[in-house]
Amino acid sequence: MAHAKSHACPVCRNPSTEHFLHINEQDYWRCLECDARFLDHRQLPEAEEEHAHYLLHENDPEDARYRKFLEKLATPLLERLPAGMSGLDYGCGPGPALAMMLREAGHTVALYDPFFQPDTAVLERTYDFITCTETAEHFHDAALEFDRFDKMLRPGGWLAVMTCFQTDDARFANWHYRHDPTHVVFYRATTFAAIAAQRGWGCDIPVKDVAIMRKGK
Repeated sequence: MAHAKSHACPVCRNPSTEHFLHINEQDYWRCLECDARFLDHRQLPEAEEEHAHYLLHENDPEDARYRKFLEKLATPLLERLPAGMSGLDYGCGPGPALAMMLREAGHTVALYDPFFQPDTAVLERTYDFITCTETAEHFHDAALEFDRFDKMLRPGGWLAVMTCFQTDDARFANWHYRHDPTHVVFYRATTFAAIAAQRGWGCDIPVKDVAIMRKGK
């Protein structure tokens, strides 16, 4: 089957990409530089479709199981933060449980979500840390988003991202994470290393599916 000429990676902007898989009328590409896999930009979901799907999520801040899930990111991030830091929960969704957990730990946390907390004024400020949980896989232009984080982070600031890392090409077609119609970009540990390197950040993978990056001082 013939495929259109490859296009630049939405994560690192590198033009060196190749067709990866064609599944159910969808085309996925692989970046030869940062190793991301991503949906063809001509097949990205519309905002209305995304919003409708997000409304199906059940992210209750009082749900003990959901809070336990978020501890995968919260625990290693809190270990790195001095007391009383100021942060932003980017892509907080309708139930900002992580922000609540970080506030309980003594930090100030602003909220942003294009559908549920759309006040863009918070994007004009700077922060000691930014969290991005189960959000980066939705980015249509990931490079633009990570550049935005770079501008918002203060020197020495932390960016903590949680997303299900893509590790097995053989299982990609049947992978549960791919089946979500709003998931359009898939990262590996090497992808986050590339994201960090492009911006002069440090990068650590403290636990499975979590990347913690730090801006230079």
